[in-house]
Amino acid sequence: MRPENYQAINHPPSHEYELNFGPNHPGIEGNYALKVKLQGDQVVEAHADGGYLHRGFEKLMEGRLWIQNIALVPRICVPDPVPMEMAYSLAVEELGGLEVPIRAQWIRVMQLELSRIAAHLFTFGGHAATTGMYTTMYWGVADRDLFLDLFEELTGGRVYHIYNIPGGVRRDIPDGYLDRVTSTLDYLESRLPDYDNLFFTNQVFVKRATGTGTMTQQQALEWGVTGPNLRATGLKLDVRRDDPYLVYDEIDFDIATEEAGDAWARTLVRRKELQQSIRIVRQVIERLPSIGGPIRCPIPNPLAWNVPAGEAYARIDSSKGEVAYYVVSTGGDKPYRVHVRGPSSMHAVQVLENLVTGGRLEDVAQIMFSLDACPPEVDR
Repeated sequence: MRPENYQAINHPPSHEYELNFGPNHPGIEGNYALKVKLQGDQVVEAHADGGYLHRGFEKLMEGRLWIQNIALVPRICVPDPVPMEMAYSLAVEELGGLEVPIRAQWIRVMQLELSRIAAHLFTFGGHAATTGMYTTMYWGVADRDLFLDLFEELTGGRVYHIYNIPGGVRRDIPDGYLDRVTSTLDYLESRLPDYDNLFFTNQVFVKRATGTGTMTQQQALEWGVTGPNLRATGLKLDVRRDDPYLVYDEIDFDIATEEAGDAWARTLVRRKELQQSIRIVRQVIERLPSIGGPIRCPIPNPLAWNVPAGEAYARIDSSKGEVAYYVVSTGGDKPYRVHVRGPSSMHAVQVLENLVTGGRLEDVAQIMFSLDACPPEVDR
């Protein structure tokens, strides 16, 4: 029996409602926010909001000495901080006319590729969790910790290394370090079949990811997509090969690509990159013992270093895509201007907004993780 004061509420047959992913939500990367408008379970509109994490890195760099910024830039991309150190150092080296010793260049390549491996393991775990496959997340975080152990031994820091400085690296590799790197790579290679069975070929994941968040190669180019996300559309473009830096032109590796341009293809590209990074690091281990000499070139007193006036642009390939630094000096002890061209400012805003629109609610988190963005880089 209905109460006497009951009044029926007539809802329209179809209505829209809004839902916030983030800034505190397990299906989002970092303290990020994606505001979606839904009709039923279909996304009809999406707006990214990156203003919840780190603010104003580029402006902060103008108030710090050249050397002090090395401690700041890794925070622009926490899961893969080494490329930020590297691109900034390369730009400052160009301004200062510094010649980096060959041994330091090989060590830098090793650190870059170890960082790529660690970042991909982290991404696999997060992506798998968006489809309910939490075991992959636990595995990925645990195996990534083994690479953080290597970074801690080499640099003194597990996450923020502050190791690459203008002119080279802070210190040489410890005794027995290359053997420990080899052992860790051997372990990861032995684990890859388990990852394949658990995640990459798991039909739950394959069916969820196939055809989800698809973009064409033309769209990718128009939207400014770079790195694995672009290579997942079939374009064999990699700064390490096309515009070599450090000693990448002396190293043999393949550029991983896929054709479909969907979440499945983007994941497979990163899976292939794991093996290529292992291959690159093994070549460094083989070559490094025979390369002697210094690990950095002399620079003036870093607390009173006036870098010559000019401008420089340095770019490299990271696990997230192309990272570039545009640095301007007026001849003082601090940068006049620093601009970071990072991949996430494209991937986590216009690309994400376009790919989730028209999709289903349950695929929003998966599409974001398949793009592998760094939220603080958007808010830099």
